[in-house]
Amino acid sequence: MIKFDNIKKTFRRTEVLKGLNLEIKKGDRIALVGSNGAGKTTMIRCLLGEYTCEGQVLVNGKSPREERQVVLKDIGFVPQLPPPLKMPVGQLIEFSASLCDADPQQMIKVSERLGLNYDELKARPFVKLSGGQKQKLLISIALGRDAKILILDEPAANLDPDARHIFFQLLAEKKDEAVMLISSHRLDEVAALVNRVIEMDQGVVILDDCVEDSVELDSILDSEIRIKRVDEAFAKAIKAWRFKSTDGMLWQGHVAGPDRLRFLGVLSRYAAILQDIHMEERKDA
Repeated sequence: MIKFDNIKKTFRRTEVLKGLNLEIKKGDRIALVGSNGAGKTTMIRCLLGEYTCEGQVLVNGKSPREERQVVLKDIGFVPQLPPPLKMPVGQLIEFSASLCDADPQQMIKVSERLGLNYDELKARPFVKLSGGQKQKLLISIALGRDAKILILDEPAANLDPDARHIFFQLLAEKKDEAVMLISSHRLDEVAALVNRVIEMDQGVVILDDCVEDSVELDSILDSEIRIKRVDEAFAKAIKAWRFKSTDGMLWQGHVAGPDRLRFLGVLSRYAAILQDIHMEERKDA
């Protein structure tokens, strides 16, 4: 479906991609990981046809540089940094839908599932939205269409826990029909979303491995956390996950299944005061 054949990309005298070879097939949900400067974003930009490069990039046998309009109709893209668009939200959705022959109402429905009030926002310039609102809108544009390839660059970075859970549900609805390429600095952020991990370093692939595909993307974990003593720092951290407590000792809440590693990473900071952790998985109704 996607093929990178000996891709090289140089900016001035710095070689960012050094002979990248990679094949991505239908059914792949890929975590693209690596530190800053590893070449992840440059690889994505080559895939989108934004950069010229040595070698050949093919999407369904077509060059994204030479047949960009045709290729991009099948791609939903969420960038890491929102573009500084002054276009009103309503106009942006209409324009985005027109580019890929999509139904703007589907994009609006996705935005409302993510917690946006479209009627309140439609006349506001995109650039005036908060970081979380921008992220939700970009996700809505990417997922509210019939995209066969989803390219998501740090897609959930600005989402609150509730919106993250809805985002994972949306991915679950797409997982059997779309290739997913999810870029992140940290594997624990995306590990439960994927069935393949590709790690890049200094412009080359250093790891390409299949992983167990057992986590339901739309599952949730009913959770109870008991601590040994009341702790203000812990309370602040756990409240950010929408957990509640009546005594400051026993905290109850829900965690999206794909967020379990991320959540446990937060808890690990407070290992000295943890007394008991109970997490029970269920499928969201």
